[in-house]
Order: sequence, then C-alpha cells, then structure tokens
Amino acid sequence: MKTNSASTANDIGNTQDHPQTQKLEEKSRPYKRSISRRSFLGKSLAVGAGTVGAGFLINTRTARASGALTPGDAALLRFPAALEILEADFWIQYNELGGIQDSEVPGGSGIPAYHDALSVLDEDMDQYIHDNTDDEITHHKFLNAYLVSKGAAPANLNPFRTLRGSIATGVNPNLIGKRLTNLTQLTLDTSWWTRYRDDSHNPDLDPTHVFPQAVPSLHVGQHTAIPRTNADLSNANFVQAMANTASFHFPTIEQGGNSLYPSLAQRATMEETVRILISIGPTETMHFQTWSDKAGNAPPLTAVDPVTGVSVTFPNLDVSNQLFKKNLIMPEPCPFLSRSLPIVSIIRPTNTNGAAMGALRFLTAMGLFRGQSPAFFAYMTQLAQAADAARHGGF
Repeated sequence: MKTNSASTANDIGNTQDHPQTQKLEEKSRPYKRSISRRSFLGKSLAVGAGTVGAGFLINTRTARASGALTPGDAALLRFPAALEILEADFWIQYNELGGIQDSEVPGGSGIPAYHDALSVLDEDMDQYIHDNTDDEITHHKFLNAYLVSKGAAPANLNPFRTLRGSIATGVNPNLIGKRLTNLTQLTLDTSWWTRYRDDSHNPDLDPTHVFPQAVPSLHVGQHTAIPRTNADLSNANFVQAMANTASFHFPTIEQGGNSLYPSLAQRATMEETVRILISIGPTETMHFQTWSDKAGNAPPLTAVDPVTGVSVTFPNLDVSNQLFKKNLIMPEPCPFLSRSLPIVSIIRPTNTNGAAMGALRFLTAMGLFRGQSPAFFAYMTQLAQAADAARHGGF
C-alpha cells in the first residue's frame, strides 16, 4: 500500500508498508502526555535527549536576549545534525569501497572491481564520492558545534553504532559492526527522477499525484548497493548492478536534503538559524544535481542477487520522453503556490508541515535503518517531532 500526505508526498516518496514506518507514523500523532525519555533512550542518551524537551521551557525573548537559541531553533538544527551524521555514515562506507581515501576522508582501501564499476558512470565518481562524504562530515560537525556553542544539546547517535555493514576486503575493519546505516537492503523510491522533469505537477499542490519510478524494480524488494562480502565480486554483471544501485541511491538521498532545509528554514525564528539552514541547503542541491546527472549514465542491465534471488533491471534512459530523458537535469518549471500563477523552476516540495517526520519516514521505508534498535527510532522520532513543532516567532 502506498501512502501520501499533503506535506510529504513524493518529496520523501510513496512509502510501502513497513513495521518501523508504521511505528513512526503512530509516534507522529499528537501526544496526550509528554514523551517518556527514560522509557526508550536509557542512560546513554539521557543528557542529549533530555535537553530537547527541557529547552522548550525557555521563552523566545529570553533566548534572544542571552544570545542563546530558542528551543524551536535548536530543534530545527538538531534534527538536520542527526541526519547529517547518518549521511556521513553511509557516505563513509561508499568512500571506503569506491571513493578516494586520504587525510580528509581516511579509512578503507577500496575494492578495484566496485570502483571500476562506478567509473563506468563517470571517470570522476571516486572524487565526487570523496567530496560528498567530506561535505556531510563537515555539516554535522558544524551543526553540532554550533548547538554546543549556544548551550544547546547536540545530536548524539554514538550509542546506535551497532550495524555490521560490509565485511568485504577493502572496508575499514575497525568499523565493522559499528555502522549506523544499512546499504545492503535498500528499497529505493526513484520517483524524484520524474518529479523534477514534470512541468504539470508539484507534490505541494498535488499531494495524491503519483510520479512514475525511473527504475521500478529498485522500488520492489531489497537491494545491496555495496559488496557485502568478497563473494559478491565474482560476477561482473552483479558488481555493475551494485554500482548502478548506488548511483540511484546517491540522488535519492540528496533530494531529501534538497527539500528539507528550505522546508525547515520557514519555521526558524532567529536570523542566524535561517542563515545556517539556507546556506547548507543549497549544497545538498548541488549534490542532488551532480548525482542526478551520473545516475542517467547507469548502463542498462538485468541482474539477480546471488544471495537473495532478487532481480533488478536498469532501463535505458536515453529516451525522448521528457519524464525519463536522462540529460534533463535542470528542474523543469512547475506550478508553485497557486495554479493561477505562471509555472516556475523551483525546489519541490517545500511545504513545511511535517517535513521532518516525513523525511524520517522516507529514510525508514528505504531500508537505510534495517537492523536498528527501537531506541534509535524513538530518538530520531523525538528529534523530528521537536523540529516539526517549532514555529516561526514562537518556541
């Protein structure tokens, strides 16, 4: 079953039924009583998570006078900080195997076959992966440092570094079993491809419109975007399929930040918070456009996962149909705010209602967190709800 909402439709994809997604949707409903931090976070997160709720006791005027953040603005920065930590975690995994390992992004030694399969899409893929990884690391470090400088709690996901990840030769052995994200069981919503090429629909105005998938088979079943073990490297066609899957995962992730930052910025009260959100957001857009371009170069193929038996087919996107044509990487103009106004080229969607919870549901449905603990989902839900509760000019 596909679910859409006016605030998050297609920006975060049409989510399939998923136990953790359903739990998140239940948690996003209004509470009759406050969230019990102790019941789901435990001692390891008591300080960081507790400040999220306690901070709302500070009023806006006091915060401004003291140079501190309003609780709402802190929440608007803390949720992206957590997402950037998660992004850095999976980008580091990609960089270990297919990027450039250096003093900026150390760790891992690469897998030549996987690296070469990525290079089929663009000879500079390793450099782009490296730079995207470096960007996400700087984002979460800056956001957390800024929060601390203002006396606010940072995002803290260290207790949840428990996932195994790849054990293939080439990964950083010190991080096996210490990952936050799972790149081996992905279900990707590639409707962003047609959404940005559609000049007639905008999910902000057409929340029930279903944008077609660029790669329908990626939206069904679970697919690995990296070699899980050395055994995954024995079939060249499957290695290319993993690289192709990664190439569509890259923009699928980045289009979320592309919309999230401007959506959250509309809720900010303090000028500096707005400045941070609208300054980081465009870098996500740069990532998204870069990866949109590279995904179009994924060679057409069909492969079967030797472990799960799941099949994936990457179609030839060198077509004349505007919705699928691979070189249309500039956002086509679309309706915005009102259909009585001319169409305009924009980021979409940017409806701010429920943006944070929508992003979390999207990432959960993707399978990025398969294997994570209930405490992880509870913590992320709390951060998302706090960000969605922030109001411009209020707490």
